[in-house]
Amino acid sequence: METTASTRSLASVTLEVADPEAAHRFYTSFGVEAHIRLRASEAPSTGFRGFAMALTVSGPATVDSFLGSAVDAGATVVKPAAKSLWGYGGVVQAPDGTIWKVATSAKKDSGPATRKIDEVVLLLGVEDVKATKQFYVGQGMTVGRSFGGKYVEFASTEAGTVKLALYKHRGLAKDLGVPTDGTGSHRIVLGSTGGEFTDPDGFAWEAGASHTEAPSS
Repeated sequence: METTASTRSLASVTLEVADPEAAHRFYTSFGVEAHIRLRASEAPSTGFRGFAMALTVSGPATVDSFLGSAVDAGATVVKPAAKSLWGYGGVVQAPDGTIWKVATSAKKDSGPATRKIDEVVLLLGVEDVKATKQFYVGQGMTVGRSFGGKYVEFASTEAGTVKLALYKHRGLAKDLGVPTDGTGSHRIVLGSTGGEFTDPDGFAWEAGASHTEAPSS
């Protein structure tokens, strides 16, 4: 039976890590533990894993607050927070290897820093954005925003869940400030409200419940 758009979406994001307990401590200190799950894995993985987690927040002070918490908990700065044409943001790499981008479209603060996250987006770096977009549409997912062959964002069916977006692999690596090359496991598994499948770039999906039921393990 075909899965319809109303029953297929991103339900959870599971990061595969060498030490789940240490990773849980890190993500709790970072302030994002409610948005991910953790699973033990020793799968070989080198270089860029082809994805990043992105947080959108209200202003520069909040960006600095989250990045500061990540660094204090053991993250490595990949791209220091700075102003740009689009706003303000920076990039860090968690001790488990996952890359996190924290950004805001605001260039000035309208109030003090908060710990509120406006949006969490999983950015998948793919070789062919248009082809992979059609693959996901064929799986029953609904496109929310699309910018040709550069960026595609899929609609969420549940408030507060992580959004899924596709980015050109090389473009994502450049935006994050990391080399494009990588080998081995992506070290991530995506939970689907439908069934199991693997996309053209090797990102694996499994049947999964929503984030709110079990954010981490």
